[in-house]
Amino acid sequence: MSLGPLAGELAPVLHPCGARPPRVPVECGDMPFVIRRDGKWLYRGSTIERKELVCLFASVLRRDEQGLFWLQTPAERGRIVVEDAPFVAVELNWSGDGTEQTLSFRTNVDQVVTAGPDHPIRVTFNPDTAEPTPYIQVRPGAGALGVEARINRATYYELVALSVVEQVGDARMLGVWSLGRFFPLGDAPEDDASDDQADIDDGADA
Repeated sequence: MSLGPLAGELAPVLHPCGARPPRVPVECGDMPFVIRRDGKWLYRGSTIERKELVCLFASVLRRDEQGLFWLQTPAERGRIVVEDAPFVAVELNWSGDGTEQTLSFRTNVDQVVTAGPDHPIRVTFNPDTAEPTPYIQVRPGAGALGVEARINRATYYELVALSVVEQVGDARMLGVWSLGRFFPLGDAPEDDASDDQADIDDGADA
């Protein structure tokens, strides 16, 4: 499948002119797309430079029950390679404070996602270095794994600056509130949680 015909197929998906009967997409197998860890899209090894084209493809990105990523139109679908998360959260806006706080992220494809029950934040830690990698869910997948954006370093540091200490079960955790939901970022330090955030602040992945 070439890039041009696939882009053309997306036009009626984004701008439908009338109801159409549902149909099962033809499976095309592996497609020559790669989404790099930094959010860049490659087609046959070359970077897709046009942002509007990247946004167009991003709008039909799906994740199946096994966690695999697909580009899916009503007519065709094909698997693509995603090195980490398909999107990157590059900007944070917030309002309110405490349990009334609202955190909204802008992704590299200019989609705004507000953290909350439908868009949870999670953090993984490198088992060797303990460095955190934070994510926010952009939309659900077909299974347990959703389509996520990795929160970049600068945005993560802003997030840490808004963190507070809460008791989660038996653990004291540093985390953030948004839409009434508390999202842990890491363990609170034993001595002074308000002054020392080193457990989560040392090197979020860029």
